[in-house]
Amino acid sequence: MTSVTYRVCVVCMGNICRSPMAEMVLRKVLADHGLAARVAVESAGTGGWHIGGPMDERALRILAEHGYDGSEHNARQFTADWFDRYDLVLAMDRDNQAFLRRLAPAGVEVRLFRSFDPDAPAGAEVPDPYYGGDEGFEEVLTLVETAAEGVAEHIADELSR
Repeated sequence: MTSVTYRVCVVCMGNICRSPMAEMVLRKVLADHGLAARVAVESAGTGGWHIGGPMDERALRILAEHGYDGSEHNARQFTADWFDRYDLVLAMDRDNQAFLRRLAPAGVEVRLFRSFDPDAPAGAEVPDPYYGGDEGFEEVLTLVETAAEGVAEHIADELSR
């Protein structure tokens, strides 16, 4: 029986748009790669405004339209003591990455989610769609789906060592 041996946390600002979308996509991509039983994926926000609340209704709807289920999501806030829980912490943008790096113990790496997209420029971010319309959420989904393949390949490499 295979058990979880690798843990990932995806982090954005409030944990209601980008990071839960990335969490749901990454779970599916890892399952498609046969890694679901070995990898746990979670998400959190750097801010605590939405703790315990659901995903943004637009994010939830866009995910559902593309075959993902985010209905069980409850927003959480990432805290410094969480770094021990995860093998990989992924920030959705440079601001959240900088915040997480300030929290992180020495030697802990926090990567940008899009750094796993081979076609993305260095420092590429997943933009925050919160103050816009559905098109922003569609863009987030596209960017996340593209990068998630690279994240899965990275994890597969890590697990094969």
